[in-house]
Amino acid sequence: MRIALFQPDQAGNVGTILRLAACFGTPVGIIEPCGFAFSERALRRAGMDYAAQAEISRYSDWDQFLASLRGRLILLSTKGNIIVSNVGFESSDTLLLGSESAGAPDYVHQAADIVARIPLQPGFRSLNVAVAAGMALHEALRQTGSLPI
Repeated sequence: MRIALFQPDQAGNVGTILRLAACFGTPVGIIEPCGFAFSERALRRAGMDYAAQAEISRYSDWDQFLASLRGRLILLSTKGNIIVSNVGFESSDTLLLGSESAGAPDYVHQAADIVARIPLQPGFRSLNVAVAAGMALHEALRQTGSLPI
């Protein structure tokens, strides 16, 4: 299982996701460019001491990221046609989240094996990307029997 972030905008959310990933032993891929100055110092500040324990891979662009894929690409999107809890996760899946401001472009949606969504009350657009990452990762790890004990 792996989390990937498509051109993230906010260092704070990346830090929170790095903390999440470190706590659950899940690697994180960051697809650049980022909407902030990507530095170890900034991420350490945002992710506290947990960021140093996260396994991070950086990709200079979408094509480099795609070349690294091993397993299915599961995109979390408000446009998803399946609810996250109905996905049927596999341990080799990559959970991809779009940028905070723009989501994921059409070519990313088209590359995904599955486009999943987290159901919300009517009238609400989306969750914070770090919250969505946590919810989806927990469900994926639960389904694959990979939650820490």
